[in-house]
Amino acid sequence: MNKIEAIKAERDGLAVREMIAHYAESGWESIPEADIQRLKWYGLFLRNPTPGYFMVRVRIPGGQTTSYQLRTLAEIASTYGNGVLDLTTRQQIQLRNIKIEDVPAVFARMDGVGLTSMQTGMDNVRNVMTCAVSGLNPDEIVETTALVRAINEAILGNPAYSNLPRKVNVAVTGCPHNCVHMETQDLALVPAHYDLGHDRCVGFNVLVGGKLGSGGYRIATPLDVFVNPAEALDVCRAILEIYRDHGPRESRTQARLAFLIEEWGEARFRAEVEARMGKRLASAGVDARKMGEQDHVGIFRQRQQGMNYAGLKVLVGRVKAADLMKILSLSEKYGNGEIRITPSQALIIPNISDRIVGDLADEPLLKQFAYNPSALYKGLVSCVGSDYCNLAVIESKGRAVAVAKALEGRLGSSLKPITMHWSGCPASCGNHLVADVGLLGKKAFTSAAARGPIRSWQSRLWKTCPATNFRQCSKVCCPTTHGRRCTVSAAAEPGSCWWERKPIFRLRCRERRLEAALRMGYPRAYNAGGITWQSEFARGSHAATFSTGTLNASNRCWSSSSRFSRASGGTYLWKTSTRPPRI
Repeated sequence: MNKIEAIKAERDGLAVREMIAHYAESGWESIPEADIQRLKWYGLFLRNPTPGYFMVRVRIPGGQTTSYQLRTLAEIASTYGNGVLDLTTRQQIQLRNIKIEDVPAVFARMDGVGLTSMQTGMDNVRNVMTCAVSGLNPDEIVETTALVRAINEAILGNPAYSNLPRKVNVAVTGCPHNCVHMETQDLALVPAHYDLGHDRCVGFNVLVGGKLGSGGYRIATPLDVFVNPAEALDVCRAILEIYRDHGPRESRTQARLAFLIEEWGEARFRAEVEARMGKRLASAGVDARKMGEQDHVGIFRQRQQGMNYAGLKVLVGRVKAADLMKILSLSEKYGNGEIRITPSQALIIPNISDRIVGDLADEPLLKQFAYNPSALYKGLVSCVGSDYCNLAVIESKGRAVAVAKALEGRLGSSLKPITMHWSGCPASCGNHLVADVGLLGKKAFTSAAARGPIRSWQSRLWKTCPATNFRQCSKVCCPTTHGRRCTVSAAAEPGSCWWERKPIFRLRCRERRLEAALRMGYPRAYNAGGITWQSEFARGSHAATFSTGTLNASNRCWSSSSRFSRASGGTYLWKTSTRPPRI
């Protein structure tokens, strides 16, 4: 049983709510590790880059909210946080630098306007997504607002769905323009129609098993099921319950719904859904989605006569509280105070009359939050990056803007629309895998002689077996093994191993000899527990050492949190005789 499963077995994550007031009085350092994890059930995340401060992730089903709700969040960010709000790719809002002492007051203010952060983290059904202009889009096949709310109400605060093997991302859309990346969801309902001969029934085809991070990328596969809107909620319940009861729980990296689908296959999974439903389900209908993608940034006509909606781009999703207040004032002046959040990090103001839509377009604020941004800025999306997230290895938002600005300076206005997404780590919060250009933060070696950045490569660790002198390599990607386990004996077959011919790093000490290829960041000094690490590069003099990670010999892995155990202090010499290879 892994650590998180043990925590859940001890006490349900939802039970931590009663302890929040106590921790608000005793301070964040008094919170035990188990409850640090349980607080994520209420959207409270203690981040390493900001010790003592929490991020609050606010649940906004379908991205549909109001000016008075967002005004409350802006006031919370100004009063208790750092005055900044982030729009996420799941149509949510994140508040930062919140102290545990202020959490009861923050939750009270959110409750007062009908907002919650419940179940926005850990092993829950995350924020349910839909087309940001559901109910407004004249091309919409079937409206999904009511279904999204029904799914949200069914799972929120319900212990039956608060202990899943891993998180579940759910999206429901009736939009034909692919504004939500449905193939990346664990459970997706996409618009479809079913020909009955004398009539056409509209509803949804069911896709399952998509994901971006947590064990690798997988495209959601069709379950060969068509559901009408009336039975969609029951089908979603059945799928969640099957995953809860049968999903893998041993390894956190292989516990998503996708792995159950891979193990069972779609046919068996569908049969189990039908058994839970107590009836046979119709086979998949005709997918009603069109080719191409539309993010709803711009000014468009609504299905309501004489009305329009305006999609305003929020660059990389970050907005100051004061600027958000100004946008909310525009939504009340020109619309009815309703606001929608898109997966592409934009805000939509709906219900703008034909008579005044031109006045909105002339507002000075729309130069900053444009309805007609440039081709690069329109498709620019970024995760939060290393500023606030301990998983990210790069600062993504600032770099994304800087790169887009530089490209615009070189390419001018001739560039066609293009999407560029940035993710700071393999968790893929920036959805980099679904963009035209996707950038993923990685650590890479650099030399003291300023030879420039070297392409990142995977962590590898070797051990020498004393009896046979065989070098057993774990998942080495090299020309010798082509990704398979390597059992080449350097003694019996000298020169046969590519890694032996091209030595990377040799780690020597009295107790053990390990040969390691380590995934590293920028080399710099590091000393812990009396152990000094030194690096020597072939070119030039370089006295610095590598970053604040340590080598864990027992687990054979590179980790920023592990510790290299040693009976006594000493100096470990970490050398390289050649430039790391490009892999």
